[in-house]
Amino acid sequence: MTKRRSRGDGGLHWDESRQRWIASLTVGYTPAGKRIVRRGSGKTKTEAKAKLKEVLRDHEDGLTIAPQGFTVADTVNDWLTYGLSGLAKGTVDKCGYLCRGHILPELGARKLRDLSAEDVDRWLAGKAETLSTRTLGELYACLNRAVNRAMARDKVKRNVVALCSIPKGQQGRPSKSLTLDQAKAILAAAEDSRLYAYVVLSLLTGARTEELRALTWDHVDLDGRPDDDPPLPPSIAVWHSVRAGGDTKTRKSRRTLALPLRCVVALRRHRARQRQDREKAGKDWQPRNLVFASSTGNALDAANVRRAFRRVAAKAGLTAADWTPRELRHSFVSVLSSSGVSLEDIADLCGHSGTTVTEKVYRHQLRPVLLSGAVAMDRIFALTPDR
Repeated sequence: MTKRRSRGDGGLHWDESRQRWIASLTVGYTPAGKRIVRRGSGKTKTEAKAKLKEVLRDHEDGLTIAPQGFTVADTVNDWLTYGLSGLAKGTVDKCGYLCRGHILPELGARKLRDLSAEDVDRWLAGKAETLSTRTLGELYACLNRAVNRAMARDKVKRNVVALCSIPKGQQGRPSKSLTLDQAKAILAAAEDSRLYAYVVLSLLTGARTEELRALTWDHVDLDGRPDDDPPLPPSIAVWHSVRAGGDTKTRKSRRTLALPLRCVVALRRHRARQRQDREKAGKDWQPRNLVFASSTGNALDAANVRRAFRRVAAKAGLTAADWTPRELRHSFVSVLSSSGVSLEDIADLCGHSGTTVTEKVYRHQLRPVLLSGAVAMDRIFALTPDR
């Protein structure tokens, strides 16, 4: 006669459709009164009971094992859907592009419970053959955060991604700057473009593209206060950007920049052209008070500016695909450095919190020979004519 199981031993039955033994046990009830059941399966009764014991140990440790079919794709898609709230749209779009382009095609089908550190190492090593180190870091961050979220929700015991390191990838696209002649050609080519004032401001003040796209007329002073002592020149207040929350990149990035005369002239002409746009648009005009806007007053996005700038670059005789608007800022640094402006002053104008970033990002564009010491010593210890 078969021995009756004791209360709490759970159930054991044969599943004809799966051709496996299923061991199950009720471990509690939900607030709605529904039973919480844990199960283990195996080809034999012993295997099923052993699997159930493993599941119960994890349950007692507070680790609810994920469903057998829970994959890396499920993990990543859950993070993309619920784990990026509050971030800027550009950041969300970038994460989605990286995940759908690189993580899901190669790791997505892998069951999360079966994902190993070796799998991640091999995947990163393969990506390192074609991608830059920076992109590898971004891919690693996306996968790591997705698995961290899954681990926090008891979908997996540990995050194997955190056990891996980021390999060195390919050399990224090097930043570069315009020569003085190229910069002059760009200004001339932009003369009849709607982007002219933008190009002039970016090249002559070094403002970031996300700062200029958020600039409003309230923060532009084209007259200054010449009667003050000392007189105040025309200026722009770089206090906002198109980043999430409208903040500038860093606290030091919030700055007020004096405007060269060429910028003042370009902005006055730009404002007159914008008045014509507003009259032509009529009721379709969007009153956002943006300095750089579309013909109906709407905000420009990075792609708008990039396309317009590359048309200008092509007109200037440059290979358009090789240049982006951010390189106007690099050119600003290069021109100032070549003119002998100190690293500290350049860092202040760029809105860097110190000279470290200026040196790291723009090192190849900084004046390689420091002349100020020699100039000062020549002045102090001047040679007499007979020496």
